Amino acid sequence: MNTREIYNFWMSDSYFDEDTKKELAAIADDEKEIEERFYRDLEFGTGGLRGIIGAGTNRMNIYTVRRATQGLANYILKEGAEKKGVAIAYDSRNMSPEFAEEAALCMAANGIRANIFPSLRPTPMLSFALRELGCTAGIVITASHNPPEYNGYKVYWEDGAQITAPKDKEIIGEVNAITDFNEVKTMTREEAEKTGMYEVISSEIDDKYMEALKTQVLHPEIIRKEASNLKIVYTPLHGTGNLPVRRVLKELGFGQVYVVKDQELPDGNFPTVAYPNPEDKNAFTLALKLAKEVDADIILATDPDADRLGVYAKDAKTGEYISFTGNMSGMLILEYILSQKKEMGILPDNGAVVTTIVSGKMARDITNAYNVDLIETLTGFKYIGEQIKFFEKNHEHEYLFGYEESYGCLVGTHARDKDAVVAVMALCEVAAWCKHQGITLCDQMENLFQTYGYYKEGLSTVTLKGQDGAKEIQEMMENIRCEVPVQIGGVKVTQFRDYREDILVDYPTSEKKSTGLPKSNVLYFELEGGTWCCIRPSGTEPKIKFYIGVRGADEGEAADKLNAMTTALSKLAE
Repeated sequence: MNTREIYNFWMSDSYFDEDTKKELAAIADDEKEIEERFYRDLEFGTGGLRGIIGAGTNRMNIYTVRRATQGLANYILKEGAEKKGVAIAYDSRNMSPEFAEEAALCMAANGIRANIFPSLRPTPMLSFALRELGCTAGIVITASHNPPEYNGYKVYWEDGAQITAPKDKEIIGEVNAITDFNEVKTMTREEAEKTGMYEVISSEIDDKYMEALKTQVLHPEIIRKEASNLKIVYTPLHGTGNLPVRRVLKELGFGQVYVVKDQELPDGNFPTVAYPNPEDKNAFTLALKLAKEVDADIILATDPDADRLGVYAKDAKTGEYISFTGNMSGMLILEYILSQKKEMGILPDNGAVVTTIVSGKMARDITNAYNVDLIETLTGFKYIGEQIKFFEKNHEHEYLFGYEESYGCLVGTHARDKDAVVAVMALCEVAAWCKHQGITLCDQMENLFQTYGYYKEGLSTVTLKGQDGAKEIQEMMENIRCEVPVQIGGVKVTQFRDYREDILVDYPTSEKKSTGLPKSNVLYFELEGGTWCCIRPSGTEPKIKFYIGVRGADEGEAADKLNAMTTALSKLAE
């Protein structure tokens, strides 16, 4: 069927409710909008669904959620794992409770017990809960840091990490095999509860999660001494972080926590921010105002599903608040964990830190300094979570820390996804330790730069929405593949990796070999002088991303290198 025929089917078939038909009736004369909503099924990718909320096959709605859930249920049934049940969580976005309920009732109708949180929870709590409850899989309804019009659906497996190969492709196959919405099963909540297939997760899981976090504290005695002296401003950006973040800080003794009132309560419209992302400096406008009023030491922001953490810290020398990138805050926590564990005599001989290929490279120097292995994965925290599973199976490494440049990290193995709640806790411990040493987080970051080199990273994105945008992004990638540059911005390329084609080319020797990582539509360049860049389409947004990293002798040189490479890379993609 063409898009108009599919539209007419949705308008006429009794399966679709009247609200859906009313929404679609409003676009009856808008062929472009009909095309956009129905030109494809909303793609169930390797992490699940993400899209704009609305009626249509290319939108997030109860019907696309049911279809995805039926595909997942079919896979679970084929695996014979239905008795273990699933865990379901959701965030503060519009329609998140409704989508979570639809997923639970579809699972229940398929004879798979759905364990669902009674209210919104951070994404890492789903990862924790499904392992604690012994479930076979988990679902989180969230679009993370996307704009308000989006929502999403992420799938986790029994190890607590998002699905990876080969299960991701196998589950996608089951979802794509459903071509008729009438194949999807559902039932009422009353029926599901009577059959024991619908259970609300108790507050005991919240308590166990909190206890798991607190076991990661290395110096409780320092926190006890300095917590009352540390002023913290926090904003959950209308998301799920408010209660768990405040709870863990309170239980550890941090008494001076000031919450941004206008952003405290959950609100899927995110009325105070255009983009609820702690990577965006504009998201800190209200928090910075409050910080200046109370003379805060640090400012913390978590995204809507509380898996990303943004940080500002006060520079005692200037009185200004300095923004920390995800790489910078990650390095503060990493150096603290390794240095303190070594000092305490508990740094394991087989310790490992896990990061992604697009994250900052200071970690190489830090891990080398402490004789700890650094393992790089493809972009996406699910690959870091997967490494924890491998460690537990082969015992070759002991997990110490995982981080990615996009403001996500994980201390401990209670979860298998990035966790902003534990990141807040760890960062506040680092800040307390710094205060105990008579320095600030800014001072400590400068110490790291002077010790390991002035690393700077940048990220440029080009947003290209819709069907035409997707084609344009693909053309950009193919054009670069057809004419792989030997230099970028006058800097020689020393190594080129095409992860889709699984090719690594060493330019000085012309040697070709495998990348050693799964196939993915990613192009990566190593250049002279420690510079690198990477190009990849976003897996969750209509964007193509350009990552850049440089190393300089000082901050000025690093900034100049980064600016020059950013300009050169933008020309390469034209």
